[in-house]
Amino acid sequence: MQKAILSVVGKDRVGIIAGICTTLAKDNVNILEISQTIMDGFFTMMLVCDTDTSTKEFHELAAELDEVGEKLGVVVKLQREEIFEKMQRI
Repeated sequence: MQKAILSVVGKDRVGIIAGICTTLAKDNVNILEISQTIMDGFFTMMLVCDTDTSTKEFHELAAELDEVGEKLGVVVKLQREEIFEKMQRI
């Protein structure tokens, strides 16, 4: 299993979760855990997903999610689990 952490931050609007989850499903990425909240009109979401079965290379998936985020007006960041954990130690 190749776990990845996906974070999404931006001003709340209709379709953010649908846009992100549709992209992941289209690329055959399984969502393992999902959490989202809205604070004073700002949307935040964290996903743990398995990219092992993805139809795209990791960097291609990250680039596609960046583009989807731009269209939705949010910032999307996809990181491999080990990179995410090491960054949290710094």
